Amino acid sequence: MAKSVHDTVLDTMLYKIATATSISVCATQPTTQPQAATTYRLASTVATYGTVVDDPGAGLGRKLPVNTKSTIPVQASGDAQHIALFDGSTLFYVTTCTTQALVSGNTVTIPLWEIQVQDPT
Repeated sequence: MAKSVHDTVLDTMLYKIATATSISVCATQPTTQPQAATTYRLASTVATYGTVVDDPGAGLGRKLPVNTKSTIPVQASGDAQHIALFDGSTLFYVTTCTTQALVSGNTVTIPLWEIQVQDPT
């Protein structure tokens, strides 16, 4: 038997993630909002998003673009390893990034990236 899910179900998940108001570059994988907002934060700024869209190709689901954020002030020195999306109380999403050394007082750019939710298989 085939599996399926309506696009609005996947969209609802992505729209919920997009309620995250902040994005931070973290030295370690945060598992809580305070860790993303302060403990492991190297740099942070306001998060913005593109439109939830179909991911082209059969069974690839939906995707949410997370917009580029340029010249974010680095607040603490360390090796960037994760990107976190959160609001004032909830950690919504964490992903890895290319490891790079950040130095306090410099700036960092988070390039455009996408969160993908695949169709069930």
